[in-house]
Amino acid sequence: MKRITSSQNSYIKLLISLKEKAKVRQREGLFLIEGKKELSLAFQGGYEIKKILFCPEICSENDINKIVSNVELIHITKEIFKKLAYRDNSGGLIGIAKSKDLDLSSLKLSDNPLVLVAEAIEKPGNIGALLRTADAADIDAVIIANPKGDLYNPNIIRSSIGCLFTTRIATGSNKEIISFLKENKLTIYCASLQNSSCYHISDYTASTAFVVGSEAFGLSKEWVEAADNHIVIPMQGKIDSMNVSVSAGILIFEAKRQRGF
Repeated sequence: MKRITSSQNSYIKLLISLKEKAKVRQREGLFLIEGKKELSLAFQGGYEIKKILFCPEICSENDINKIVSNVELIHITKEIFKKLAYRDNSGGLIGIAKSKDLDLSSLKLSDNPLVLVAEAIEKPGNIGALLRTADAADIDAVIIANPKGDLYNPNIIRSSIGCLFTTRIATGSNKEIISFLKENKLTIYCASLQNSSCYHISDYTASTAFVVGSEAFGLSKEWVEAADNHIVIPMQGKIDSMNVSVSAGILIFEAKRQRGF
């Protein structure tokens, strides 16, 4: 088994760059996964795990074999692990995984799909929360419109608790996604304040796409004009909006309720 003991090792320097820089992740087509649960979900989700680095003082080889199989293992020191890890309690192992193609053309929908579209969401924590909601409801897909960063950001992986790997995901421009939804005959429901009806009045039992925007700017004119319907969640307090993941959860689970799940 290969052993790396120096943090100045060229391969370790590359992995640190993968952790810190989106342009390196995109150039190499690779990203880091830390944590037993996250690695297990990535393996189950069909991600190709190239290598696993592990610190034997924290994690044993037997622990890894329970998660993945037929993957090259590299023994690293605790010092190196601390440089590569994004959080303190990730269990002593870090996987190097191959990125997936997130193009719309590779996205397959069911006969009666339920899809969430999120436009220009900037905060990784919000994207992670949206993916957790999508996984909990087992919807067809999450589509990120006009993404502000790459989805393999370690903050997104952490905040999604691995749901990045369990959810069907695609990205694209507003124009591309609107065309995709219309070609697949999904009714587009935009969450907006303009000319909106209360969300629970609409019927979501047929093919449905919910579109949500950032809390700061809402949805763009392009989506407002493309929508078949505008819906709103009534506010009874002093503010006029909620966290985007909370709003998406309310809409998605109303659709699931209507569908008998």
